[in-house]
Amino acid sequence: MDALTIVLAAHDRQLWAYYAVMATLGSVVGGYVTYRLARKQGENALAKRFSRKKVEKVNKVFARWGFGAIAIPAILPPPMPLVPFLVAAGAMQYSLKKFIAALTLGRLIRYGLLAYLGAIYGRQILSWFSRFGYPILYTVIGIALVGAAVLIIRWRMSKLKGRAKSAA
Repeated sequence: MDALTIVLAAHDRQLWAYYAVMATLGSVVGGYVTYRLARKQGENALAKRFSRKKVEKVNKVFARWGFGAIAIPAILPPPMPLVPFLVAAGAMQYSLKKFIAALTLGRLIRYGLLAYLGAIYGRQILSWFSRFGYPILYTVIGIALVGAAVLIIRWRMSKLKGRAKSAA
């Protein structure tokens, strides 16, 4: 969503605010669906999806910051996780109005900033990627392949260790 917002704003600078609002709207709708699903499942939603340590950490942050526990992660780029906070808000029966307000505020700041910067600097960024895009793409693909190979090898090794323990 971030890259698309930047690219669209770079191509049509006058519509940067429109792109920011549309990206925000899409993100808020997705966040609302997550919130509603977690609200129906209650506290079990957190326990099913995340480790106990992560659940405790999210609950502690959410209990202390409330509104900010949703708005701040909504502003921050990846790898900051937003989903645990959305699930926590639903599971803890957080006010729907406050939830929507916090998520909308955070995402509007994020996408507004991205769209504005895309409108100002987007053409230079796109020009740079057109010159150096293929080497970057090949590097990212190579890193992804190596990462996938490492994950597969670790998974296979853990599976073999599990069989060895059960056989002993």
